[in-house]
Amino acid sequence: SSMEVVLHYRPHQKDLIKLQKFAEAAVKEFPIRQLPRFTPWFPNDLHRLPLKPKKQAPVISYEEVEELKQLSTPSEYVTGFPDYDCTKNLLEFHSSMKNGPTLIQTQAVHQPINLDYQGEPPTNGEQKLKRSWSASLPSAKLKGKIHPLSQELQNNLERLKLHAFYRAKWTIEQSICNNHNLEDIWIKLNSLIKQNELPSCNATIQRSVGQIWIFCDILYCEYVRNILREKLNLTDKMDLFVHKYGTIFSL
Repeated sequence: SSMEVVLHYRPHQKDLIKLQKFAEAAVKEFPIRQLPRFTPWFPNDLHRLPLKPKKQAPVISYEEVEELKQLSTPSEYVTGFPDYDCTKNLLEFHSSMKNGPTLIQTQAVHQPINLDYQGEPPTNGEQKLKRSWSASLPSAKLKGKIHPLSQELQNNLERLKLHAFYRAKWTIEQSICNNHNLEDIWIKLNSLIKQNELPSCNATIQRSVGQIWIFCDILYCEYVRNILREKLNLTDKMDLFVHKYGTIFSL
């Protein structure tokens, strides 16, 4: 059988002998190497397997297979959510939202982002910030103001074998707000965290239970508590809670 070969070459490659050898090498059949017979490295004796099932595999009849197929068919209850829209409450998917990172950032700051809060909107046309969480940035200016932990708290940490960098939680309730509204306390707390006066802190407001949670390292917990008492005018004691250990200290 004959074969037609078309060889394309560059103008400066005009050596006919080299071109002929190149074409012959291109159409030359590849050598076929005879593979050796496969020999397994393990004993190939199915009657002497080290582990064998105690019982035979179950046999399912054709009728049972058809019954299982009917049971596994998706019902209308599972698939009956055509109107569900997960982007309904997301600002970036809002119809009035214009493109551009600057506009999106402005909307996210000045509009309420806590979707669970059902408060009435202000009537003066301005919407207050309803942040549901806040976090502090590291600050070097507070190092000289942080005092060592009290002896009582040190003893509790040693007894519970807790490190000073464990995260702990202070809880603010309406009962210790000294007749102030919890939302006003939350606004003031956001300002303190924004000004980096509370080291290692992040906070969240739980409006459903009427509480504000302030998380911080145990190393700074007493300093944070004193700042909260002074700046927020809080009364009564607060309990320091550590996950899986419960209340470990009161101040």
